[in-house]
Amino acid sequence: MLPRFKAAAVHAAPVFLDRSATTKKAISLIREAAAAGAEIVAFSETFIPAFPVWAALWAPIDNHDLFVRMADQSVLVDGPEIKAIRDEARSLGIVISIGISEKSPASVGAIWNTNLLIGEDGEILNHHRKLVPTFYEKLIWASGDGAGLRVVDTRLGKIGQLICGENTNPLARYSLMAQGEQLHISSWPPVWPTRRPAGGGNYHIAAATRIRASAHCFEAKVFGLVTAGVLDKAARDMLVARDASAAAVLDATPRAETFFLDPTGEQIGEALRDEEGILYAEIDLNRCVEPKQFHDVVGYYNRFDIFDLSVNRRRLNPVSFTGEATTPDTANDHIDAGS
Repeated sequence: MLPRFKAAAVHAAPVFLDRSATTKKAISLIREAAAAGAEIVAFSETFIPAFPVWAALWAPIDNHDLFVRMADQSVLVDGPEIKAIRDEARSLGIVISIGISEKSPASVGAIWNTNLLIGEDGEILNHHRKLVPTFYEKLIWASGDGAGLRVVDTRLGKIGQLICGENTNPLARYSLMAQGEQLHISSWPPVWPTRRPAGGGNYHIAAATRIRASAHCFEAKVFGLVTAGVLDKAARDMLVARDASAAAVLDATPRAETFFLDPTGEQIGEALRDEEGILYAEIDLNRCVEPKQFHDVVGYYNRFDIFDLSVNRRRLNPVSFTGEATTPDTANDHIDAGS
């Protein structure tokens, strides 16, 4: 029999651009979910320290100070904020998926849109950087790499993660399917403005999320945990105080939703949109088996003699150093020459 467990999807706002306060809020929500019996809890895209919605509102020449603040409040994977989350996972014996804006140890101005999967022993099971920042996100984050395109085999089953628009990438999704994924976690921002609402045609993130997440669950025959952020009054008011015209965009742009899906793509229970909260679902991975009879795209329902996918999982680094190792003889020569 495959695992059965209770999952928690957090629908909450960070303390906007405050990594310390947001980390404390995350820990409080983790404790609440664990107390309710959840064995895994997932947070939205870049929950720490925030989603940079201002990149959609104003020209980049007007946003330098916000980028500087975003870079400052982003976190290192080996920093104290992530250590606190890892310690909480270990203390409570719970698996945690959390979105962060990740600092680069090589550059004060390079940050990534990252998702971490942390095991119940506090170890980082997967470290995934968003492959390609979407649209105006390119003004904020660097491109990631394939190192995190992994499905992790845990006590709760095989867990995979993609961030926001990556769920539109069929090859990224297929790479997870082909690793036996059973629970797919997708993380999303609170809003995603693409047009001024008064003119019509603005992007409806909740509808778009539902299409993509449902499609993946149906195609992969997996459960889906969809977790989105919330743009709370404090963040909204801060942005509007900067430019009053932002109110018209922020107030009329559709909000994202948090919800669960079953392996047929159908929603499980309710969804959360406007109010903060934690959504729970009972997951029975045995329900992933029967639908595989109909379409098993990584099994019988494929033509591996026709299609061939290769994934580069090398972690990209800014420099690689090579050189001769110092031998004892040459070390002594150097000392003698300098004495």
